[in-house]
Amino acid sequence: MSKIILTGDRPTGRLHVGHYVGSLRRRVELQNSGEFEKIFIMIADAQALTDNAENPGKVRDNIIEVALDYLSCGLDPEKSTILIQSHISELTELSFYYMNLVTVSRLERNPTIKSEIQMRNFQTSIPVGFYTYPISQAADITAFKATTVPAGEDQMPMLEQTQEIVHKFNSVYGETLVEPKILLPDNQACLRLPGTDGMAKMSKSLGNCIYLSDTEDEVKKKVMSMFTDPTHLQVSDPGHVEGNPVFIYLDAFSKDEMFAEYCPDYSCLQEMKDHYTRGGLGDVKVKKFLNSVLQETLAPIRASRAEWEKDIPAIYEILHKGSEKAKEEAAKTLSEVKSAMKINYFDDKELINAQSLKYQKQV
Repeated sequence: MSKIILTGDRPTGRLHVGHYVGSLRRRVELQNSGEFEKIFIMIADAQALTDNAENPGKVRDNIIEVALDYLSCGLDPEKSTILIQSHISELTELSFYYMNLVTVSRLERNPTIKSEIQMRNFQTSIPVGFYTYPISQAADITAFKATTVPAGEDQMPMLEQTQEIVHKFNSVYGETLVEPKILLPDNQACLRLPGTDGMAKMSKSLGNCIYLSDTEDEVKKKVMSMFTDPTHLQVSDPGHVEGNPVFIYLDAFSKDEMFAEYCPDYSCLQEMKDHYTRGGLGDVKVKKFLNSVLQETLAPIRASRAEWEKDIPAIYEILHKGSEKAKEEAAKTLSEVKSAMKINYFDDKELINAQSLKYQKQV
């Protein structure tokens, strides 16, 4: 069986360093590994509209922002198919058929849905489209026969929902859909970066994100104002590295060789952590090192983005071609699904002939 990847992002804002360590960096590695026959990267604008229906401009404007972030991080349209979800009408039709295979009570038990509803304060006003987006995700994944879905642990309930739909469909209609597997981050520090203010999640509304497109000065300003250990009041005070955003970021981004250039007092991150824990190391010095680490990481991304920004029409053409290619793949799967469900009336010659013979005999 071919190894195929499906992954993507909702275009509700520019992508930040949390996206980079959580998914983008890994996607580029997987793309360049040669291990996968096909890679589909989806800009999930239709899904973004499930809770932004009254603000479509927000989604529309961020299509190009996400595409720029993708390309500047190293996603290659020659190796990965970058597509826009709403352009693939087959996904909507698949979602409609899958809805008959999932109960309302099962959707209500989905932990991801529960937490998202709470976070957005939807309560009883939850839009139906948002409520059923696990089914939409199942359509996205199965349409391209994805075998692998790179995602964080928080997305495991969503993938389990897809697997259940696949099992149900195949048991009712025959082996048709491919069951996907989740591919979790291989670096524990990359599971989820906190906001710069110490909040558990980065949020544009909270202003606690470091964006991939931030300037050098913007990154420095955000790093130097980052939340650290509130008990570390004096340089001499023992500090805590667990739950400390600055050290969480260093876990995700720093490399041993960076210390020789930017902080030669230490040979590795563990030495810096040990010093901070026993006291005698100030937050400012640690933040300055983190700033240097992030600037080195983001500099080539900024440079690449600047080049891509010179030809925006070319980016839209990449998205158009990718979407057309993806549509062809989804159409094949939809045809197989309709055949399995016996609703391919005009393509089923045996049905037409059988019905013809039936009524000829009656005459």
